[in-house]
Amino acid sequence: MNLGTRAAILAIVIAIPLSGYTLWVSDQNKATGLTLGQHKVLVTFYPLYQFTKAIGKEKVDVSIIIPSGIEPHDWEPTIQDIQKMKDADMIIINGAGLEPWITKIASINPNVIIVDTSNGIPLLQEDSNGFDKTAKKDPHIWLDPVLAKKQVQSIVDNLIKLDPQNANYYQQNANDYKAKLGVLDNKIKTDLSICDKKDFLAFHDAFSYFSKEYGLHQHTIVGGLDPETEPTAPTLQQVTEDAQSLGLNVVFTEEAVNPRVSQVIADEIHGKVLILSPLEVTDKNIDYITKMEQNVSNLKEALCS
Repeated sequence: MNLGTRAAILAIVIAIPLSGYTLWVSDQNKATGLTLGQHKVLVTFYPLYQFTKAIGKEKVDVSIIIPSGIEPHDWEPTIQDIQKMKDADMIIINGAGLEPWITKIASINPNVIIVDTSNGIPLLQEDSNGFDKTAKKDPHIWLDPVLAKKQVQSIVDNLIKLDPQNANYYQQNANDYKAKLGVLDNKIKTDLSICDKKDFLAFHDAFSYFSKEYGLHQHTIVGGLDPETEPTAPTLQQVTEDAQSLGLNVVFTEEAVNPRVSQVIADEIHGKVLILSPLEVTDKNIDYITKMEQNVSNLKEALCS
């Protein structure tokens, strides 16, 4: 057997196990739904999915932990959810107390990277006057596009740590998305600047950061941060009187709540009901900026009429 023949046989012998390994990797990726080189990233709810998908695009496999249509304030993970989180490379949370169960995951899987996008953001409290020292932190930072840009930066910083080879790719995508958020910010300022009113009646206390950013005054039907709280009859009476005294003619509701309560108040003040979405139960495939523009359009109708 000459040297050339032996070399050819050796190449075939080496190639067989390597091809077997390639097939095994391919099968493993099919089983997990990943393509080769993708990182498995979980996010807790809709806005974070939109932000992360815009940055990672096809290089990151992004899934939402809290099912679409479920209110995130009181959600708790099942055993199946915990197992899913154990297998993730990274979990991105809103923070500010929205996901108190995340400490369980950190103790079960100390190797998973947990990104708290509220880090570094000055947080408001449920009690805006600051008298209640036990008040909850307000988690609704994603509704302020200026703060959303900080969340985007937090996400990209950590994706780069996870996958430094694609650092430039992630950073460019993040810069592009932050530019879009900047355009949204300017649109909100322009659209609402022509309105005489500054007061609006939201369903629950979700728009404090937004109101602070754009010089508005939020009033609510339901006290506190949880939209599932039931207002009492005296509360509804007081809210109705306040709406009348402020000259409001729009009462806001949300997608995940029964509009009946808002309609009762609207009937009393001879007004109408519109949706002001906190973007908590939105389908993941609906664009964040489009949803925010819808909010601004409805706010403009309320404040300019």
